[in-house]
Amino acid sequence: MTRWAMGVEYDGTYFCGWQHQPGLRTLEDTFAKAIGSVADHAISLICGGRTDAGVHAAGQVIHFDSEAVRSPRAWVLGTNANLDHKASVRWAIPVPEYFHARFSATRRHYRYTIFNRSARSALYDGRATWVHAPLDIVRMHESAQYLVGEHDFSAFRAVECQSSSPIRRIDHLLVQREGEVVHIDVAANAFLHHMVRNIAGLLIEVGRGLHASDEVKNLLEGRDRRRNAPTAEPDGLCLRRIEYPKGFELPDPV
Repeated sequence: MTRWAMGVEYDGTYFCGWQHQPGLRTLEDTFAKAIGSVADHAISLICGGRTDAGVHAAGQVIHFDSEAVRSPRAWVLGTNANLDHKASVRWAIPVPEYFHARFSATRRHYRYTIFNRSARSALYDGRATWVHAPLDIVRMHESAQYLVGEHDFSAFRAVECQSSSPIRRIDHLLVQREGEVVHIDVAANAFLHHMVRNIAGLLIEVGRGLHASDEVKNLLEGRDRRRNAPTAEPDGLCLRRIEYPKGFELPDPV
């Protein structure tokens, strides 16, 4: 039995999230079926970060165990041959049996993309959240720095979040503009359910002038999700990369 790690990417617009749901098209089922066709047996998958419906990934990592003897090239080409163009495998390598796509991860990187102009975009549809009002990214970035560090993020977790602890550590949180596109880049050891989308929702309101900059600090310390801004849409969110200890020798993240 060999444990394999895979780097995969997908357009989440066409899936009902990562996790298996009976009767729905999910990424877990889609990749398991495609990999199973190459292995010639049923496959059970573990992913590095579960993504919700509509959320994309450029650097998702998964692992599975198989007795099938296949080369890394065969896993990649064979699996991709069984996937449509909305999901793909980037690489595959054998890893030690103690590697775990979720629990071995040390840091996860997400990007939230906002298309910011008065008229909507056809090209960014499904890949960015459209905000027609002007955004002050200087205020957004300054406000975001209150969230950097280890905190209780209760005000930024979904009601249905199942994590036993709301404590997380954000290592960096940047807000930058490239023309009509605004990026919110955030890296943390782990994230709560909807945490990035709730951060984005608040920063968008700060950028529109609906919240003062120091309200971010007050909301964080207040730990009350009901006082926070609405959750931002999933379209703009992408899991960009997952970091692991160098000893596993995974391919360089995107």
